[in-house]
Amino acid sequence: MNRFLSLCSLLSILGVFSLPSLQAHESADEMANMAKAFIANLDEGQKAKAVYTLTDAERENWVFIPRPFEGPEMRKGLTIKEMHADQRHLAYALLSTGLSHRGYVTALQIMSLEQVLWELENQAPKRDTQMYYLTIFGEPGAKSWGWRFEGHHMSLNFTISDGKVVSGTPSFFATNPAEVRQGPRTGLRVLAGEEDVARSLVKSLTEEQKKKAIIAATAPEDILTSNQTKVGPLEGGGIPFGELDEAQVKNLRELIDVYVHRIRPEVAADELAAIEKAGMDKIVFAWMGGLEKGEGHYYRVQGPTFLLEYANTQNDANHVHAVWRDFDGDFGRDLLREHYQAHHKAE
Repeated sequence: MNRFLSLCSLLSILGVFSLPSLQAHESADEMANMAKAFIANLDEGQKAKAVYTLTDAERENWVFIPRPFEGPEMRKGLTIKEMHADQRHLAYALLSTGLSHRGYVTALQIMSLEQVLWELENQAPKRDTQMYYLTIFGEPGAKSWGWRFEGHHMSLNFTISDGKVVSGTPSFFATNPAEVRQGPRTGLRVLAGEEDVARSLVKSLTEEQKKKAIIAATAPEDILTSNQTKVGPLEGGGIPFGELDEAQVKNLRELIDVYVHRIRPEVAADELAAIEKAGMDKIVFAWMGGLEKGEGHYYRVQGPTFLLEYANTQNDANHVHAVWRDFDGDFGRDLLREHYQAHHKAE
């Protein structure tokens, strides 16, 4: 039995599966241990690229579009490409500590799509599966610290404070192509759930419900919040949670789960509890664009504390952007502010 438990713990760290009995502070411990091991294996030049202070402006400088691989406009952090083999294993181990099994697999698949684009775009040098950056903010295991794993079409941000994972947002996943239509991976849809569950919901609405839920016949070109450092509720209407029937409510909850359960189950449970506490009856669902697959479309789900935003309009509606934001909690902003204020008062 002890051997089995030891194996389970190892598999959980590596992202093969997550143990439901773990508590959030154990997630924080795993993150700290993996981050410490990663940093310990870097040389001084690598550390200079990978490690920043928690208060550095780079902390909130997140971006999901392609950036140059060199020069002043490149992302900050240490790339997978610049790591030795052992360092890469540790980087992926750290990534796995923040994600559920499904989230971890999704992240790896998103990175792998750069190879598909490389092939589709005549070996374009801007496509590289190893140009994903790991950045650590602060000292792992300290009172407050954080880390980011980011590259084209992915930005994952985690904040740890007082031995607990207090934020997993902004959380951005995207895919291009949304559906691979040629080559050996034909049919692959990495973010199928984000699209299919939402379409199931909007198509289940009655005509009267659709009049409220569908707020525009044409979808915007992208998510409206882009990579803003701080966002608030978007205006423009939609259908309230309270006007959905039982099956539609179940569908909406499933859609929220698709986004939130990208991260570790026990941390996701805390996030869902916060959403419930803020009031499920205050959640609004809005849709723009066509209802059929292949038609440009956009939707959002927002409550008092959070926003899920999705767009699939580019490349003939075969290019998905999907983000989860917390109005006050992105980058752990609200809790860190409280801690800093308490610290300064104590001084």
